Amino acid sequence: MTPAQLRAFAATVRLGSVKGAAADLAVTEAAVSTHIAHLRRELGDKLFTRTRHGLAFTPGGLRLASRATEMLGLQDLTVIEVRQAGSGRRLLRVAASSLFAEYAAAGLIEVFARRADDLDVELSVHDPQRFGSLLVARAVDVAIGPPPATVGDAMTCTPFLNYQVITVVGPDHPLAVGGAGAGAAELREQTWLLGPSAVGRLGMVPTVLRRLGVPEHNQRIFQSHAAALDEAKRGKGVALAVVFAVAKELADGDLQQLNGPQLPARGSWNLLALADRETTPAAAELRRFVTTPRATQAMLRGANGVTAGRFRPAIHVTLWS
Repeated sequence: MTPAQLRAFAATVRLGSVKGAAADLAVTEAAVSTHIAHLRRELGDKLFTRTRHGLAFTPGGLRLASRATEMLGLQDLTVIEVRQAGSGRRLLRVAASSLFAEYAAAGLIEVFARRADDLDVELSVHDPQRFGSLLVARAVDVAIGPPPATVGDAMTCTPFLNYQVITVVGPDHPLAVGGAGAGAAELREQTWLLGPSAVGRLGMVPTVLRRLGVPEHNQRIFQSHAAALDEAKRGKGVALAVVFAVAKELADGDLQQLNGPQLPARGSWNLLALADRETTPAAAELRRFVTTPRATQAMLRGANGVTAGRFRPAIHVTLWS
């Protein structure tokens, strides 16, 4: 089996068709079919058959799909480790939910990276629903965000920071006048100003929106949570905010908290990693460090507590849409 053959098969499984795999890999459909034909001959298994409903995978095909993802991930990880050995540096790849990345990641990464001169940290933002597949494929070393629905034996989940989400409006918003309270029906009718964490199913923000029954046509999604809050300060609508991140705005009167059903909502951030025998030393070190008081203090400082010049590692942020 060659890496090219495994990539062709893994892409076919992930996208559900040879045509989709060819487009994803930027090769011809004939090339993908040739790679899969070689795998079939070598393994003595059809791997999948075509039906009018799509591809139907054999038990052997499903087993190969799982192994292919792991083997390709290990290949990529090996390349990184060899390069690190040559340069004398280590790389920790962190996937994060957009809410954690914006409000708490900067302080955590700065303090953690300062503990080791040979460590670089790469931060990327992903939909939390992808955390499991990213870890299994060795595309990242740890993932930080809301608690997953389930955690298998291959992974560990470490809760480390609880937080509250509240509803806020600007001082000139109609709901801010005379009591700062609103019912569910009244809240549903408002324009909701939301950051990227509102996209998807996992996390506190989508959970609150579902509980309140906010219709999609009343939701406006911004590129950052800070941008949504800026619009809320101008009285353009209602926003959801992490309490520790807006403490100053609340104290200064730039934002006002609304009381209503399902609010405030309480959530937690969790660190996901592969099981001990599979995880990298840097990932295991972060898993231990993230529960310490020093880490908590750094995260609660938020973006205001860290300047760009304080970062020692190379930080790369990839936003998803």
